[in-house]
Formats: sequence, structure tokens, C-alpha cells
Amino acid sequence: MNWIEAEFAALRYFALNGTDHRSHAEQNSAIAGYVRWHNIRAQPKVNFATDSPIRTWTDYPAKAA
Repeated sequence: MNWIEAEFAALRYFALNGTDHRSHAEQNSAIAGYVRWHNIRAQPKVNFATDSPIRTWTDYPAKAA
């Protein structure tokens, strides 16, 4: 799973699952509340793909095309 899929899974779990919003405005409010809560606590992504050989490259290959 990539990062964006994880973010949307968390949004769905915390703001949408098990809910029965009476209107789109109520649903939008729940989503906006989660996004605000998440953004306040956001941290940079670190240790992403730690085993990837790309992370060890010091000079990138020239563009082939």
C-alpha cells in the first residue's frame, strides 16, 4: 500500500465507517473535521522504502530519452 492509500483508509475509518450522515453537508463536516485534526498532528514521512536501492544512489543516471 502506498502512502495515499493509507491516508484515505484512515479517513474512511475515522470519518465515514459506521456512520449514517443525514446530508452531504453533515458528511462533509465529518471529513473536514478529520482532515483538520490530522493536519494539526501531521509529521513528515520518514524511513520510506528503507530497503530500496534508490535511497543509496548518490548520483542519478542521466536521462535516457
